[in-house]
Amino acid sequence: MEIYFDNSATTRVSETAARRAWEMMREEYGNPSSLHRRGFAAEMALAAAREDLAAMLGPGVRQEELFFTSGGSEGNNLAILGTALAARRHGNKVVTTAIEHESVLAPVKCLGEIGFDTAFLAPTPQGVIDHRSVELAVDERTVLLSVMFVNSETGAVNDILSIARAARRKNPKIIIHCDCVQAFGKLLVLPTQWGMLGRGVDMVTFSGHKLHAPKGIGGIYIKKGTRLRPLLYGSGQEGGHHPGTENTPGACAMALAARELWDHREENMVHYKALRGQLLENLKKIPGVCINSPEEGAPYIVNFSLPSIRSEVMIHYLERQGISVSSGSACSRGARSHVLTAMGLPIPQIDSAIRVSFCRDNTLDEVDEFCHWLQKGVQSLARVR
Repeated sequence: MEIYFDNSATTRVSETAARRAWEMMREEYGNPSSLHRRGFAAEMALAAAREDLAAMLGPGVRQEELFFTSGGSEGNNLAILGTALAARRHGNKVVTTAIEHESVLAPVKCLGEIGFDTAFLAPTPQGVIDHRSVELAVDERTVLLSVMFVNSETGAVNDILSIARAARRKNPKIIIHCDCVQAFGKLLVLPTQWGMLGRGVDMVTFSGHKLHAPKGIGGIYIKKGTRLRPLLYGSGQEGGHHPGTENTPGACAMALAARELWDHREENMVHYKALRGQLLENLKKIPGVCINSPEEGAPYIVNFSLPSIRSEVMIHYLERQGISVSSGSACSRGARSHVLTAMGLPIPQIDSAIRVSFCRDNTLDEVDEFCHWLQKGVQSLARVR
């Protein structure tokens, strides 16, 4: 029995999304920029995908504000570097948090190396960002604030509305970016409603392979009027933000996969909560287990630490039983979690952390089977120590 509990790293592509990508690769395979019939058909399919994704981002988002990227990392780099470099004449400060994905942290650090003043806000012990710390950090020189919606390691959910309002109280002209890679398709992502005085969040990024679409496709919402310097140059596709022939199969598959999640998000949420509740009940039976995820976090991500068993040891043990979990972000490649470190957890607790992340296809039986082998692993590995 294979159990896949690493859906925050990537998801299995849905059958309908895979079929849609296949259709676009085999039947409507034209270049959207070509002037013939096949090119026009591809252009129409791309426009339909863009329109549907824009609709899922809530009222007020127009399809011309939605651009396709190669994924979340490209979108985050474009949002941060593109905005900061374009706004440099107006200020040189960028504020983000210490719990962001590396595709946010790295470009912000890069900006620091070329003369920007950068601030990395610490989370509360529960792993969320307090809007008051944002208000203290933002000043008249701040050109960009980047705060994620759902943390990929702990499932902590930031109050983007309060954070955006706090930032704009200090600087009404600030550009706000929100990494929604772990939220889009599961939670309501409403950029036009996250703010004050009729102005919401300016940029939102998301990724296809986190919502049962193929890898190599993502999207970014850029509010009209937001200035970005392009990071890549070419023929001007996607408003010049992502030049080169569009990944039409990926975009169409992503729109379909997102729609499948969106249309069933309420029942999916009930399912995630049931899985989480079952997992937590089972974890209570293991002495010494610490739950690192907040109670009010996204229910499809649960982070916990085992008593003195290093993460990689338990992960390899579970893998031999056909169970896939992780110790945190797949991009960290086994490095000590910067998220749990920023939360102030003890090093032994950080080094023994396990992340379980669910999808709609996981079952309660899988949770029980996982916990059975987890308990056996704790007993077996404890004897080895």
